Amino acid sequence: MAEIRSICVFCGSSMGKSPMYRKAAGEMATLILERNMELVYGGANVGLMKVFADTILDGGGKVVGVMPRSLVEKEVAHLNLTHLHIVESMQQRKVMMAKLSDAFVALPGGFGTLDELAEMITYNQLRIHDKPLGILNTAGYFDHLLSFLDHGVEEKYIRIEHRENLIVDEKPGVLIKKMQRYKPVEIGKWIIDIKHESNPS
Repeated sequence: MAEIRSICVFCGSSMGKSPMYRKAAGEMATLILERNMELVYGGANVGLMKVFADTILDGGGKVVGVMPRSLVEKEVAHLNLTHLHIVESMQQRKVMMAKLSDAFVALPGGFGTLDELAEMITYNQLRIHDKPLGILNTAGYFDHLLSFLDHGVEEKYIRIEHRENLIVDEKPGVLIKKMQRYKPVEIGKWIIDIKHESNPS
């Protein structure tokens, strides 16, 4: 059973085309607030990121932002957070968010969301951490990505145990429950296997 006291959210700095995305972000934020979890996110005052921060702050919850100085200078930072960490690079941002969080969840977003999600999947694969990682698949937004991952398993570039460590649901409440029940899938001997296939004797 995973104890989640702080949860890191990756999501768009835009609202997106469908009002369903904003609605799902608000529902997810409300559940985080009700469960007394601290929100860790990218620190922005725009898009779905703003929906999360404002919903939790308005309810009296704690919100920690992490933002590179270059973006703060572009005046997109949320200035009413519980705490805003200002770092020097996007890489430092991801490292700090990972350290501050007990779990991670991705909602619809663009390149930044994809980058953050991919890095956390890789951390999980390499056992840099064993923290639950979820995708809120609102309106099937991530269907093509999930199909790509399944294709990677079929083509033997992604191991099934790594794929199964990614928790997916379209309902915020169900996703959080699944993440709280998370137990890392045993990773076995995959590094030995890939060495063997590269240098068969």
